[in-house]
Amino acid sequence: MNNLDLERPKILVVDDHPSSRMTAVALLSVEGYDVIEAESGDSALAHVLKTKPDLVLLDVMMPGMDGYEVCRRLKDDEQTRLTPIVFVTALDDRRARLRGIEAGGDDFLTKPFDQLELSARVKSLIRQKRLNEDLDHAEQVLFSIARTVESRDPNTGDHCERLVAQGQAFGEFLGLARSEIRDLMWGGYLHDIGKVGIPDSVLLKQGRLTLEEWEIMKQHVLIGEQICSPLRTMRGVLPIIRHHHERWNGSGYPDGLIDHNIPFLAQVFQIIDIYDALTSERPYKKAFLPKDALEMLAEEVQRGWRNPELFASFSEFIQDAKIEYSVFPPNWFKKYVRAGH
Repeated sequence: MNNLDLERPKILVVDDHPSSRMTAVALLSVEGYDVIEAESGDSALAHVLKTKPDLVLLDVMMPGMDGYEVCRRLKDDEQTRLTPIVFVTALDDRRARLRGIEAGGDDFLTKPFDQLELSARVKSLIRQKRLNEDLDHAEQVLFSIARTVESRDPNTGDHCERLVAQGQAFGEFLGLARSEIRDLMWGGYLHDIGKVGIPDSVLLKQGRLTLEEWEIMKQHVLIGEQICSPLRTMRGVLPIIRHHHERWNGSGYPDGLIDHNIPFLAQVFQIIDIYDALTSERPYKKAFLPKDALEMLAEEVQRGWRNPELFASFSEFIQDAKIEYSVFPPNWFKKYVRAGH
């Protein structure tokens, strides 16, 4: 097994035919894996949640819930989306393979099993799963850093949590793609992660910053981009981190971008960010009512700072929703933060 891990990998074999399960179990046990058996789709889902296998060997045709539906459910669940699924199909069954790809399957094997092929594919997929889990953990480290940054400034309260919730709600209102909504939600936490590199003397200063201090503060968007850029999964979030302080007329920072040159998700995030700041109470200001906050944003549109069409959509969103997005319950966002959502 090439020491994939100190803990022996677990494999779930799902097949309604006992003889087929016995063959797979025998071949995998020889390779040193811990093997679990399930005889139906419902049983497979229960076993996955209970035992958290490293790989599922899944028969396609089963009574009741077939393999395709099992796969779709596992791939749609945040807790199990990284679990590799290998479909077991009949020889040269092209249609079954196409349906398996559409359902989210990771690989295919044909009956009868070839032991060398089974061994090679299982090893490769388990290794890939471990790498994906490491990447997932790296993302969570970034979120932890971002929460630590937020805690440095006690005045912001649950600002990031609200931005995650609002990003999801407004993104759905705009009809954005699932990946774009995810990036907006991740941006809720990560947009100010670069403040980890800003000295407390500047970040927490009471009163107006000097010109020199302001130049230091503006570096947080570049620092944040640098922190998150090594992860490929953060590519869609980087424009939000770097450009959420740009202005429609080019008077923002760091690049002075004008109108549609500003990445659209950065524009969407920016208007959510400003609205939440206005409708939240801080030690130095009261919480404005949604109506008053929208009027202030309208004034910024008149100054040329915001996208007029986007503001119109946001105004409609707030008025139609009839919800004060500044009062989401604590931790409401958590089930949405992770990557597969």
